[in-house]
Amino acid sequence: MSGRAFFDDPFFTYLLPDHDMRRTRLPHYFRAVYTHMGEHGRIVTVRNDADEPIGVGAWLTTGGYPLPIKVQLSQMPSSMRAFYRRPRAILAGNKYMTALFRAHRKDPQWYLMVLCADPPVQRSGVGTMLLEEAFTRVDAEGVGSHLETPRYDNVAYYQRFGYELIETLTPVEGAPPYYTMWRAPR
Repeated sequence: MSGRAFFDDPFFTYLLPDHDMRRTRLPHYFRAVYTHMGEHGRIVTVRNDADEPIGVGAWLTTGGYPLPIKVQLSQMPSSMRAFYRRPRAILAGNKYMTALFRAHRKDPQWYLMVLCADPPVQRSGVGTMLLEEAFTRVDAEGVGSHLETPRYDNVAYYQRFGYELIETLTPVEGAPPYYTMWRAPR
């Protein structure tokens, strides 16, 4: 489901411009993300009547970012499997990850790693349900929340939930930008 949701994502389209490769490789990437999040990882899903996931919110709770080296290493085999046919994608991806790490706030926070809805149910409230569920916990803890998005359209969406645009990053010349956002503690 996440591969379908991110199929036309500017970042993944840049890294994997071939449609067939993107369709087959994105599931490997998201499997690595969801399987190896460490002890602070928190995944919440919204499911349809057939109990199939139609939305996912993946967070690192307070103290979870950056991922411990051991967890990062455990993600590598699946991530490499996703991009090994495009070595330039691995190099560009590393430049992005380095820039995003440097821009990441150091305040106590929850980090929104992934928020997505299956394309047929996008704009139906799935993302709102996932965010509001997490914000009850984030706000009770009294911490902020950090995220990045490569879609400028998403900036306005996240602003509805109290996020502010912090920085626009373009770590690779000619590649799409990434927007970093912060939601202050409530």
